[in-house]
Amino acid sequence: MLRLNARVVSVTRQGYDKMKSPGREQAPFVLRVQTPAGEEEILARAVIDASGTYSSPNPLGGNGLPAIGEQANADRIAYGIPDVLGPDRERYAGRRVMVVGSGHSAFNALLDLGRLAEEAPETRITWVVRRADLRQLFGGEDRDMLPARGALGTMVRSLVEAGRLTFVPGFRITRLTRTADGIVVSSQTRDLPPVDEIVGATGFRPDLSLLSELRLGLDPSVEAPSALAPLIDPNVHSCGSVPPHGEAELRHPETGFYLVGMKSYGRAPTFLMLTGYEQVRSVVAAIAGDMEAARAVELVLPETGVCSSDLDDLPCCGHEPEAAPVSLPGELPVLVGVGAVSGEGGACCR
Repeated sequence: MLRLNARVVSVTRQGYDKMKSPGREQAPFVLRVQTPAGEEEILARAVIDASGTYSSPNPLGGNGLPAIGEQANADRIAYGIPDVLGPDRERYAGRRVMVVGSGHSAFNALLDLGRLAEEAPETRITWVVRRADLRQLFGGEDRDMLPARGALGTMVRSLVEAGRLTFVPGFRITRLTRTADGIVVSSQTRDLPPVDEIVGATGFRPDLSLLSELRLGLDPSVEAPSALAPLIDPNVHSCGSVPPHGEAELRHPETGFYLVGMKSYGRAPTFLMLTGYEQVRSVVAAIAGDMEAARAVELVLPETGVCSSDLDDLPCCGHEPEAAPVSLPGELPVLVGVGAVSGEGGACCR
């Protein structure tokens, strides 16, 4: 059954809080759901959380917290990629715009603003990144196995080299101050010239608050499932080459619960939708009892052409956790959250 206009606000076990153990695996999951008619509860024998991370952007602050003044100036900040060539054009045309971030979302925002500046020449663009090492700033370019992705970096490089934007590397934002001349963005050591609008393209993080009563096995830094985290940890490697993985790497101590899609990658920025499709196929096969199909994960992902480590003994190489049968209680519905990228609410039951 497909439930529209429904948002899951919490998940737990029927009759069990997080502390209680005896008989836990035999209890169905309880999902508290917000609907137009009010709150209700749904029982399920397994839960797949595919709610994404898009509704939980990372803040501008360089230490993981919102910069001082970030929330107070939220009306001048857009997170993600605003449609500056469409409905948002009037907000940005002819304005001083700062883009913060060094990933592909930032590339897209910068390229759109560059096109806008061609139509509205008074538009001024400032690009701020935290990294001081610029060797991999533009991604893999012609070495990227996804040519369109590589081309984004090449096009942004041309904007920088042509002087069509002001580039500020090695800048960690600590404070935003609204003045009569605009928003002043500061680090611990200096202030940047005032701007009118800020685009925060600093990535996303999972919202784990609705899972607070479940027993999750998450890596303490990446916030991905413990077996998956070393395969995708950007502190270890940024090759963009992730070994095939499925149900075995996505398990949690809470039997029958899985994170899939972008949310399964935690704070790692390298998720591709093809990964999520194969994750879901593997997890659903395991829930249905077909462990052979669950283990047969053969997806090969395109490399980015960028790698921060050439070590041969990294845990991302050839790790294959041993799979064990999945035991799930009862014959209750399987509930799947909808919105692997967007993070929008909704649920599908069968």
